[in-house]
Amino acid sequence: MRFLIISLALILLAGCAQNPVTGESDFVMMSEGQEVAVGRLNDEQVKKQYKVYEAKALQDYVNGVGQKIAKQSHRPNLQYRFTVLDTPEINAFALPGGYIYITRGIMAYLNSEAELAGVLGHEIGHVTARHGVRQQSATQAANIGINIASIFVPEIGSSIGKKVSDVVSGALLSGYGRDQELEADRLGAVYLSRSGYDPEAITRVIGVLKNQESQDAELAKQEGRELRRYHGLFASHPDNDTRLQQAVGEAGKNSSPSAHFEGRNEFLAALDGLVFNDNGDQGVLRNNCFYHGELGIAVQFPEDWQVHNLPDTLAAVSLQGEAQLQLKIVAQPHGSPVEYARQLGANGAQAVKVHGLPAALIDLPDSIIGVIFLGQQAFILQGQAKTRQGLAKHRDEIIDAIQSFHALGNDERSLVRPLAIRIHAARQGDTYARLAQVSPLGKSAQSYLRLINAQYPDGEPQLGQRIKVIE
Repeated sequence: MRFLIISLALILLAGCAQNPVTGESDFVMMSEGQEVAVGRLNDEQVKKQYKVYEAKALQDYVNGVGQKIAKQSHRPNLQYRFTVLDTPEINAFALPGGYIYITRGIMAYLNSEAELAGVLGHEIGHVTARHGVRQQSATQAANIGINIASIFVPEIGSSIGKKVSDVVSGALLSGYGRDQELEADRLGAVYLSRSGYDPEAITRVIGVLKNQESQDAELAKQEGRELRRYHGLFASHPDNDTRLQQAVGEAGKNSSPSAHFEGRNEFLAALDGLVFNDNGDQGVLRNNCFYHGELGIAVQFPEDWQVHNLPDTLAAVSLQGEAQLQLKIVAQPHGSPVEYARQLGANGAQAVKVHGLPAALIDLPDSIIGVIFLGQQAFILQGQAKTRQGLAKHRDEIIDAIQSFHALGNDERSLVRPLAIRIHAARQGDTYARLAQVSPLGKSAQSYLRLINAQYPDGEPQLGQRIKVIE
């Protein structure tokens, strides 16, 4: 019966189209027109989640490089759209139908037009090989197959069957597999070679991202937090992967290295002024002090805590991850801070002043809460820990952070501007240690400067070399 069900599902689901890259038949469940429509629909969702980076010159530059490579692809007649997203996340990705995105976060770590072309070429490879279409078709097939099977075997429609369905769908949607990532690398290398770039730029980009991951692993260990891993782009294999080296080597076999265009100066000129890390509209961090211009607030978090400035929350985590402190905002609170605290179910609130602002402090065995009124809003700073002992250990740090909250002063408003990459020529005696001393990046500045200049872990700038600094 199971064999019959599977066979029936396969017959009903049979749908094949010629792969533009291999010329072989692929199992897909949408036409090219439908593929473009899917990309267009999801493009709207992407732009709701991420802002488009507001720098027309940079957008035009990235689009120009992308279109140049796309013309050399297996699907040159597809209308490609390249967009720089305003996020510090380190990533790039593609939607079906030619919608390709690169974050300003990853662009900060690139150092030439060829490397930018390597990232875009890789994503174009996903589009030309129809990886997203094939993945979505497989997901649809799994869901339809389970629905058909449940007609004959009711147990599949039960909670157990639902869990199986979720596992199957989750596996299909979790990202591209290593073989597809390698194919995107191979295709990207071919497109780079056809466009006059060095295919080896792809392996250089992978090396840069692996260095970034290594640096973050070191910082995570020091800060007692989990490693921040990027997903998707080049995440599934190292730069010394044998099959990757072979694929890149094959792509460059028929091109002369002397003819390769590197475009370092062109890329750095386009990058000059790029926002680095947080943008001002979500507030900024300077030496663990959070400043927000629109809200008009500032709060100093403990020096060695890791602060996460996310679109929907602001949270700080202690060095070993024992305690955390979150900032929440409530509009139009009623009553006094103490009365509002009682509405939250927090008894025992003590009326206090925090930098002249009306506030309430609630010191409980399992949490410490500060409620501070400013304008028409209540700012709630809530500290918690995994254990009561952990909360007791960090009690003074949490209360100090709550009491540091204040209205943004005029002298602090200049700090709200986002950090930016600036291109400087290295002068006599310049070292990354010396540049780090005047950098606003704090104690990790030296590592960051080496990373963004592709000289990690111990390289130094040469006299006259154009390097990135953060101002």
